[in-house]
Amino acid sequence: MMSAQQMLKVFVTRRIPQEGMKILQKAGMCNLSVWDSDEPVPRAELLKGVAGAHGLLCLLSDKIDAEVLDAAGPNLKVISTFSVGFDHLAIDEIKKRGIRVGYTPDVLTDTTAELTVALLLATARRLPEGVEEVKNGGWSTWKPLWLCGYGLSGSTVGVIGLGRIGLAIARRLKPFGVKRLLYTGRQPKPQAQEVDGEYVPLDTLVRESDFVVVSCSLTPDTQGLCDKTFFSKMKKTSIFINTSRGAVVNQEDLFEALSSGQIAAAGLDVTTPEPLPTNHPLLTLKNCVVLPHIGSATYSTRGVMSELTANNLLAGLTGSEMPSELKL
Repeated sequence: MMSAQQMLKVFVTRRIPQEGMKILQKAGMCNLSVWDSDEPVPRAELLKGVAGAHGLLCLLSDKIDAEVLDAAGPNLKVISTFSVGFDHLAIDEIKKRGIRVGYTPDVLTDTTAELTVALLLATARRLPEGVEEVKNGGWSTWKPLWLCGYGLSGSTVGVIGLGRIGLAIARRLKPFGVKRLLYTGRQPKPQAQEVDGEYVPLDTLVRESDFVVVSCSLTPDTQGLCDKTFFSKMKKTSIFINTSRGAVVNQEDLFEALSSGQIAAAGLDVTTPEPLPTNHPLLTLKNCVVLPHIGSATYSTRGVMSELTANNLLAGLTGSEMPSELKL
């Protein structure tokens, strides 16, 4: 065991699943300081907690910028984020200081893809509306066009960003009888062959797809990508699904497109801000299904994410190879 002097200070910004905490405690090299709550750490507490830390384990809701890095000081060797996204990290600042970053791709791919398919089906087949009608007495006799939605069979699906998650979504949608699978991104992907994916310009994808699924990462290029112009090119019968990041969508323009009948419906697992205020205009619409960012929310996935985050952190502290390092 290390003596108290040699112990490395680690600040954990939230209560995380036990699997990860056990790994950190067992390592016997960390002096752990945890913001022991299910709620995000307040900014002032984050700046205080990170002072002198060698390692930082953070979540998507923690903005890790120059101010936090300055507060941490020169000891900080590693930041391990409990997420696949890293748009909450000031990458340039982190790189400048030679700090290593661990993240959790791959482990949440299947879970997020499953949730995306569930959201797409729930939106297209109007499940939340149906449940509501059963509860409020709106269900009377069988009517030919009541609660009719849109099916996947024979449809064209467009995936924006055919990365790990995009490909996993495409794999799951194909067996529903999707006729064409279009995708767009920086360049064609060889793995698209597996799902007979056609690489097309964004414009073509938006115009021809019955379902537009956004699964790209948030970058300066994709920020506000889905705006008025974007929605105006979609078919009136098409459905928009976003499980990537809220900021990829201009929500005012989406509200306009949904309320004017420009597009048929939308399903979102991500919004700006998160949580979405309960009086937000999007929540007044029947044709908009909003979930509380639960893409990776299965017990097993969150447990595995927790383990990976802990192992990334330990590897960063000992200068060894991380199971999953973000190449800066």
